[in-house]
Amino acid sequence: MNTTQNPSRRHLIATGAAVATGTLAFGMQDTAGAATRNRSTASRSPSMTSSTITTPDGTQIYYKDWGDGPVVTFSHGWPLNADAWDGQMHFLARNGFRVIAHDRRGHGRSTQSSSGNDMNGYADDLAVLFNALDLKKVTMVGHSTGGGEVVRYITRHGSQRVAKAVLIGAVPPIMVKSPANPEGLPIEVFDGLRAGLAGDRSQFYKDFAIPFYGANRQGAKVSQGVLDQFWLWAMQSGQKNAYECIKAFSETDFTEDLKKINVPTLVMHGEDDQIVPIQHSGKKAAQLVKGAKAIYYPGAPHGLTTTSQDKINADLLAFLKS
Repeated sequence: MNTTQNPSRRHLIATGAAVATGTLAFGMQDTAGAATRNRSTASRSPSMTSSTITTPDGTQIYYKDWGDGPVVTFSHGWPLNADAWDGQMHFLARNGFRVIAHDRRGHGRSTQSSSGNDMNGYADDLAVLFNALDLKKVTMVGHSTGGGEVVRYITRHGSQRVAKAVLIGAVPPIMVKSPANPEGLPIEVFDGLRAGLAGDRSQFYKDFAIPFYGANRQGAKVSQGVLDQFWLWAMQSGQKNAYECIKAFSETDFTEDLKKINVPTLVMHGEDDQIVPIQHSGKKAAQLVKGAKAIYYPGAPHGLTTTSQDKINADLLAFLKS
């Protein structure tokens, strides 16, 4: 398998972290050996840290790990990376939780792997992360594609390490239209995404950010900064990886997976989601997961973790403490 890494970017991140640590001199204990730190024997300060784990096929998965307390993991949407969760992670870290988010393979700071760009591959990468950090009693949170990743992890690797699950604007049960799913979106919608990505992907991402955050709705208050950060994060994903991920999030059928989820589950979805329409996904998922709780947000777009950050954070915290 061929992989591509970005040593210059990794060097820049490492150098910046070292300078910041030396300048601020807050007495943090992080060292160059943080990547192999043994959490079971080392005392850990509630500082912001980051590292990578390596999967069996040689892919390096970047993750960041903030705070102390009950563990909450975050799986991001397409075509973004772990930074899309900063608003939730920072909030929960301040409220007594240990929060961990990773860049999916091919996205952000993780390896742009030539293979494994499917839901099984994503779930397996997450299992490697859980095992490496020996995470237990985890609340798994997934947005959009990340929601599919959470569901597939639980049914593929079991719920022994999982306490709860949260699906936000998530793609399950299945997005594409078919004889078995006649109300789904036509395959031409996803072919259009692939065409845009394979063409002028930079402009495609700028255009895609607008409905993602509902900036095309009358009265919407979406800053240029929010749209710009979407483009920045999206451009960090590998073109091949993002292209293949479209099939993964649109054509993977999670119907049977949802029926097998055996942990308390919260479904959160914007009622004006133009990317993953609520009728095709959130409302169906809530019916398929036994005992699931659902919160629907009137007028909220797909990117509701940003546009409705305070409300999402409050509801998420309440579910974590329930």
